Amino acid sequence: MALLHPGKPIRKGLYGVAVLYGLLVRFRLWCYRCGLFPTSRLPCRVVSVGNLTVGGTGKTPIVILLTEWLQAKGERVAVLSRGYKRTSTAPHLLVSNGLRLLVGPSEAGDEPFLIARRCPKAIVAVGTDRAALGRWVLEQCPVDCMVLDDGFQHRALRRDVDLLLLDATDATGLDAMLPAGRLREPLRGLERATTVVITRADSKEDVEAIRSRLQAIRLPFEEVIEVVFKPESVVSAQTEDRRSLEWCCGKKAWLVSGIGNSNSFRRSAASLGVEVLGETVFQDHHYYCADDVRQIRTNAQAVGADIVLTTEKDAGKLPPLLAPDDPWWALRLRAEVMRGEERLRRLVLGDGGKAT
Repeated sequence: MALLHPGKPIRKGLYGVAVLYGLLVRFRLWCYRCGLFPTSRLPCRVVSVGNLTVGGTGKTPIVILLTEWLQAKGERVAVLSRGYKRTSTAPHLLVSNGLRLLVGPSEAGDEPFLIARRCPKAIVAVGTDRAALGRWVLEQCPVDCMVLDDGFQHRALRRDVDLLLLDATDATGLDAMLPAGRLREPLRGLERATTVVITRADSKEDVEAIRSRLQAIRLPFEEVIEVVFKPESVVSAQTEDRRSLEWCCGKKAWLVSGIGNSNSFRRSAASLGVEVLGETVFQDHHYYCADDVRQIRTNAQAVGADIVLTTEKDAGKLPPLLAPDDPWWALRLRAEVMRGEERLRRLVLGDGGKAT
């Protein structure tokens, strides 16, 4: 069964299944609260970045931003990720040792690989059991702070800061549990968060739609942080050669994405001033094959596109499939805190927050 796309109305016909799923999730959370399921703590600070809904809230650019902040402070940082849809079956895998990349996107998973490329001095490791993975990393490398990518539901590992991301463009996703809506767990789960971060907060109307749902559970508004994702540059999918955003303006583009929120990518691409002639959309974490690239190339040439524009996450998987003269470029985004930056810095850099 396909997941509900961000921003789409809930599927009322699946309420019954959603109720059953919700009961299972509540039982699991109860087991952790009562101590029936064990939890452990690592001998270093742990900052978790996660969400209540499935995919597409912008965790990766937030993880990159926080890692950069911590490293600017002089801290040794390790990013721990599940490595969703990675091909490697190793329980623990080092993607980067902070000096160089050790594996490719297929073995690592596309998001950890991107984080390792964007944060070359950070240790990046993947594994299903984040507590065991953290201990494994500490046996090999000195680390001051661990950043958990998609860690909110990973209750087995205790954390010092729990950041919960909510996508401003997906307010309806908060209205029902999977599969009727997009919630992984009940909305009340955000009470465990140290603070809430509203991402894609470009529109005041979208932000207010999220705030109205938070008001229903009496979350103080002053604790909410707002973030937007802004285009920074375009990067060659083959050589990592960079071009300014002005270089894109006026170009005819074919869009390609396999991410959790393709609508967000489309809006970002349009903001560059490119003329979008067509688009190919895949499921999140799509692994490309030669036929995919061949078909996209044919479509782009048929409509007279100057470039094929994709996401950085997708671009990491494409180089082996591209011809030397393929004009494929990736849009690089940066996270920018529009509201609450001082509070977020204080939490992440160790000056405030609650351990959970």
